[in-house]
Amino acid sequence: MGGGGEGIFLYNRGMRLINRTLVVTTSGRGLFEFTDAARRFVAESGIREGLLVLFCRHTSASLLIQENADPEVREDLESFFGRLVPEGRSQWRHATEGPDDMPAHIRSALTQSSLTIPVVDRVLALGTWQGLYLWEHRTRPHRREIVFSLLGV
Repeated sequence: MGGGGEGIFLYNRGMRLINRTLVVTTSGRGLFEFTDAARRFVAESGIREGLLVLFCRHTSASLLIQENADPEVREDLESFFGRLVPEGRSQWRHATEGPDDMPAHIRSALTQSSLTIPVVDRVLALGTWQGLYLWEHRTRPHRREIVFSLLGV
């Protein structure tokens, strides 16, 4: 490939962008599935082909694509992260909101604040056992917001 000007550029006047915010009320630490809400959003949008971008508006929660068939997967993830990032005021300087404060920020930094999923023929192109999760890293309940941005035709 040479330099200078190669590439494919598509311009489609039918391209649309739709935004919505999903509120997830958590009951404390754990994974909260929102796959069905994302599927409904895509189905109702009228967009056939495109990309769904999900963004978590918090620094102590994150987003995850994970197996949704066996709950033991989610339990094992919690157990692993509990060992990897233990709670306790003595080891962290930042504990403004309690002993789970800094561990929640570290867990969030090790995971993801955004996800991108292709939309093909009006459907999320997730695998058979894949689900979308908000991962709450704090021990007490929270009201979390996930921004959905769907771009496509």
